[in-house]
Amino acid sequence: MEQVRARTEKAYNMTFCILSGIAIIMIVAGHVGYNILTVGDLFPYYSFHVPLFLFISGYFYKDTEEEHPLAYCKKKMKRLLVPYFIWNLIYGILAWLLRLAGFGMGEDISLWTLFLEPFLSGYQFIYNYAAWFVPVLFVIEIVNLLMRLILRKLHLCYEWLILAGSLAVGMAVVWLAIGGHVWGYYKMPGRILFLFPCFQMGQFYQKKLEKKDTLRNLPYFAIVIGVQLLLTLCCNGLAFSSVWCTGFANGPLIPYVTVVSGIAFWLRMARVLTPLLEQNKYVLYLGKNTYAIMMHHVMAFMLVKMILAAFAAFMPLCTDFDWQQFYTNIDYYYLAGGAEPFKMVYLLAGIILPLLLQYGIDCVRKNMRRMHGIAYVCDKGKEELR
Repeated sequence: MEQVRARTEKAYNMTFCILSGIAIIMIVAGHVGYNILTVGDLFPYYSFHVPLFLFISGYFYKDTEEEHPLAYCKKKMKRLLVPYFIWNLIYGILAWLLRLAGFGMGEDISLWTLFLEPFLSGYQFIYNYAAWFVPVLFVIEIVNLLMRLILRKLHLCYEWLILAGSLAVGMAVVWLAIGGHVWGYYKMPGRILFLFPCFQMGQFYQKKLEKKDTLRNLPYFAIVIGVQLLLTLCCNGLAFSSVWCTGFANGPLIPYVTVVSGIAFWLRMARVLTPLLEQNKYVLYLGKNTYAIMMHHVMAFMLVKMILAAFAAFMPLCTDFDWQQFYTNIDYYYLAGGAEPFKMVYLLAGIILPLLLQYGIDCVRKNMRRMHGIAYVCDKGKEELR
């Protein structure tokens, strides 16, 4: 029985690893406008893909973290904020150098853009704008911890109550956003409160629904796709912006319905793929390094555009390359020959280049640890000789 349980837990962990990989591919593809995983536009990325990351994070939250809250906060700062601020400084310097080269994107380096603007917009240096999600995730994780500590003291830490309460607050934010009241600096608490229920959905699924999620694949997909098809036919577009709290065209409830339906579809797809991919080391590395891809894929897009710009400048190729857009618009993507499939080049670059960078960093860290270990052994040997 213990062996069966261990295999099951391992399979579910790999399932969520695959789910994380699918989610980050959607993020990268969404930024390039490549609808390769929308299932014929039935599941638009922007109707659930950012909340999907909150769902995954919520799934892995453990109640035991509440026994050592300060240690939990320290761990989250080390894993999320410290690397974010390091890369934010690097991208600030990079944006400054590119402005000297004629580019018109990114703000000046200051204490505000280094430490405050990441929590307000996250778009301060443009080339790492996709990493706006990192400070938001950190705040949500800490707010979740504090909320659960308080509710536990009050003997009110019930998952259904937490989920219902957070959904009520989230729908209130959507209602206010539709009315034009979530603007300026209000967007920062708006995005946090809107995404907070998605984190709680992960907890609710892990504690209350996962063991009951046993419906066979055929009826499961029939129900989920049927619901999504009905939403598509009856609603005025399902996509919305999590970062800016805009684009809510169907009232306060529908955004969370599409979050649930999108997560439900891809969670089951990840489970179906698990037996096929659980031994694949590349899929495992992808799922474990979504942070690097989130941080660097926009810059990877920029590198592709720089190569295309070189072709346009020095060869009789890419003659319709738009130089003004290249220098001023981060969302400009040149497609060779106007071919939509060329977006695959951006997609692959946005995934592979950050992973190669992370692999290089991992190798350096590994060598440093090994050298530190050798130095430690040598020091111990000298002491023993004395």
